[in-house]
Amino acid sequence: MRLGVLDIGSNTVHLLVADVYPGGRPLGRTSQRTVLRLMRYLGPDGEITEEGVQALEAAVAEARRIAAEEEVEELLATATSAVREAANGKQVIARIEASLGQDLQVLGGESEARYTFLAVRRWFGWAAGQILLLDIGGGSLEIAAGGEELPDAAASVALGAGRMTVRFLPDDPPGEDAVERLRAHARETLEPVAAAFAGLPRPDLVVGSSKAIRSLAKLTGYSDGGPAGVERQRMPRAALGSWIPRLARLPASARKELPGITPDRTFQITAAAVVVHEAMRALQVDELEVAPWALREGVLLRYIESLHWQ
Repeated sequence: MRLGVLDIGSNTVHLLVADVYPGGRPLGRTSQRTVLRLMRYLGPDGEITEEGVQALEAAVAEARRIAAEEEVEELLATATSAVREAANGKQVIARIEASLGQDLQVLGGESEARYTFLAVRRWFGWAAGQILLLDIGGGSLEIAAGGEELPDAAASVALGAGRMTVRFLPDDPPGEDAVERLRAHARETLEPVAAAFAGLPRPDLVVGSSKAIRSLAKLTGYSDGGPAGVERQRMPRAALGSWIPRLARLPASARKELPGITPDRTFQITAAAVVVHEAMRALQVDELEVAPWALREGVLLRYIESLHWQ
């Protein structure tokens, strides 16, 4: 069976097409991304502007075209924080659904964390033990922890890289004073979250699962071999912290020349680095490992489980 997952996020509209079989892992066929950076399209009252809605409609229509071309039997369409929290969110969702020709599942922050945690658990397996997950998108940061397929605790905070760039780091380059203001805000926001997670068992594995974390790990971390020769990417907190002042001094045009920093991440990578570093500090994490699977795979896996195979 061929399934598609359309993830309408704060930074991108991302379509994943995969073939699924009873008892087998999903086999990815096509991955198509349209970079939007919806935070650029927020009006003064928190609404997505008409230009932004039209960009969303165009990206969704293109994803629908590719899904049809790939002969997708069922398209699972989800939207996350940027659409969910917009002042005109209901109207935007209605227009997206019209472009899709089907309903859209709008995920709450904790649901995002739970789907992503499921994907991470399946990727690393039961032998990973207690897992702590960090996932940063354009609009929010998700944190989840537990020893089973679903987390014992899950939280979502409005510390997304795009949101924090617009609010705290609008200048290019942002400079260290602006970074310190963002750092203080992140610490204050994360304090109650860290307190809530403090009573859980210490994690055996800490995982980061977003595109921003993958980019930062390529810049600041290292890789080594895992089972069956699979490369495992790791990011130490100390190395990430040492890069933040440099990122704050570099203009976006220079950041895209750095290892791992793709053009669509240049403007918000500094905010992502600050927030992830503060989350690691608050949760007493010295190092994390990057997971290839995230929200899209979690949505796909949960849907597969709901099927009654013949």
